[in-house]
Order: sequence, then C-alpha cells, then structure tokens
Amino acid sequence: MSVIDLRSDTVTQPTAGMLDAMAKAATGDDVYGEDPTVNRLEAELAKRLGFASALFVPTGTMSNLLGLMAHCERGEEYIVGQQAHTYKYEGGGAAVLGSIQPQPIELQADGSLDLAQVAAAIKPDDFHFARTRLVALENTMQGKVLPLEYLARARTFTREHGLALHLDGARLYNAAVKLGVDAREITQHFDSVSVCLSKGLGAPVGSVLCGPVEFIAKARRLRKMVGGGMRQSGLLAAAGLYALDNNVKRLADDHANAQFLAEGLSKAGYEVEPVQTNMVYVQMGDKAEAIKAFAGERGIKLSAAGRLRMVTHMDVSRAQIEQVIATFVEFSRN
Repeated sequence: MSVIDLRSDTVTQPTAGMLDAMAKAATGDDVYGEDPTVNRLEAELAKRLGFASALFVPTGTMSNLLGLMAHCERGEEYIVGQQAHTYKYEGGGAAVLGSIQPQPIELQADGSLDLAQVAAAIKPDDFHFARTRLVALENTMQGKVLPLEYLARARTFTREHGLALHLDGARLYNAAVKLGVDAREITQHFDSVSVCLSKGLGAPVGSVLCGPVEFIAKARRLRKMVGGGMRQSGLLAAAGLYALDNNVKRLADDHANAQFLAEGLSKAGYEVEPVQTNMVYVQMGDKAEAIKAFAGERGIKLSAAGRLRMVTHMDVSRAQIEQVIATFVEFSRN
C-alpha cells in the first residue's frame, strides 16, 4: 500500500534530480566560510529576494530565532500573531534563548495583524516596559496569502513607529505563486526574511535568513552560539539551489490539488474552509481521532485535530487526492 501523507509539506522525499545535484556538490567547511555551494545559495537567494546578504541554517525555527535575536536585545519585545509559528510553534525560543518578550495579538481572518491593534500594543518609552523593537508577520499564514497592499501599509507603519519588520516566509514561494508575482514583490517590504527550503520546495533540510550585511553578520555569530554551524553543508545547499531552480512553479500543482480536495470534501458534506494555497482545513470536531484511524488503515496519514489540516505537496498526486476524497466519503457513510 502506497502511503499518502497529508500531515505537512515537510514530508517530501528528494527527487532523483535533486539527489544527483547533491552528489555532485562542491563542498568545503562552511563555518570557515569555505563551502562554495553554501556561499552560492546564500548569494543567489539574497539576490533573488533583494537583500544584501543571507545565511544558510538547518531549520526554519533556527532561522526565525536568529532573526528575532539579531533584531532584538535581551529584555526587548516583538509583536506577533497568536497563531504565528514564531510565537506558538517554535518552543518559546525567542523568550528562552533570546530573553525577548513576545507580545501576541489576535490574527485577523485573512492572516494579517490589525495595524491599529499593533499600534495599541507598542509600549511607551518608559523603563517600566520592555522596549518594542519588531513586528513579525507570517506568509503564508495557515495557507492564507497576505495581500501586497497590506504589506506596503505594514512597511509604512513600522517605519513611522521606528520598528523593524520580519517575515517568517516559510512558504514565501507559495504566496508568490498564488499572487502570480516574483517573490521579491513580497520581500521588498521587509527588513529580514526567513525562507524554508524543506517544505513545498522539496529540499530535505534547510532554511535561509536574508537581510542587511551587518544583520546577517550578527545572525552568523548567533548561529554558532546556538549550535547551527555546519561543515560540508554544500550537500544540503545544493538541494536548496535545485529546489529554487526547479520546484517553484510546480507549487501551482499543489494549490490546484488542494482546491480539488476541498471541493470534493465539500460535495461530500464536510465543512471546509476556503482554500488559497496548499492547505485544506476541515472541521471534524470530536471525529478527529476516528478519521485519523480510519484513514490510517487505508494508507493515509492525517493529523488528529478538530480543525483538521491537510497539506498537499509534490509527493501527492491528483489520483491520490481522489483516494483521499473517497476515504472521507466512505467514513461519512459509516
């Protein structure tokens, strides 16, 4: 039985072309700055996204952590969404390792932060309060794409308030493909951006933090501090370069499959949220564990959640999506 894994787009396997690129990669010691393939990945992504410098790291969690720590000193604060990865799903690293205070506020329905609420959350210049330094956004946010007009307003807002603006762009390229624009149209509004290579782009490992030269130099020092320095990591960087050159446009296929899945489940009577990119959210309530077990017996891996998230990716075909729909139909009839 072939397994259909919809838990996340992190579960993809490297393709033959990607493995070939990894096998042929020139390598050196990256901690010494001597890995040519890592250097090429950092330079290439910085150029594509409009930044002066970049840093290759093992994970998206580390990339965001280094970004937050490079922007904020101990005892300072960043404003972030309640459901954002940098606040909720990254182990509290900013607080634990950076001594940075998060100030979470509720997300809007479209995944954005209400700038009026952000303004109200900025602390006065008073020694009683942590100094507010940064606003962190996420794009996509639970599969939703932040509008370009909103990003422009957020950029203007943060400049007016003397704040930096960081993007957790784990699925930046999903957002760009959905909007039909070059990713630089999104990143131009930010002081720093974290991009994940191991989600929809299909690389096995790695994220890249992009920003100004001095900012990335500080992040590089912090990377060493938290144990993120790697040696002959050109093997991994080569996969990232291959992904950027070969796997961006095909994200549209994942979006189409997600839409197909959502429509099929809606027709079967399930309550499905509107789909924008590669995430499908279905309200399962107290049936979450039952559908996980039922699907698992049929080779389909799901998370168990009342608000069930299913994520399409390059290792899930249209025919497999049809199998998933059929399984949900069968489940509803039991």
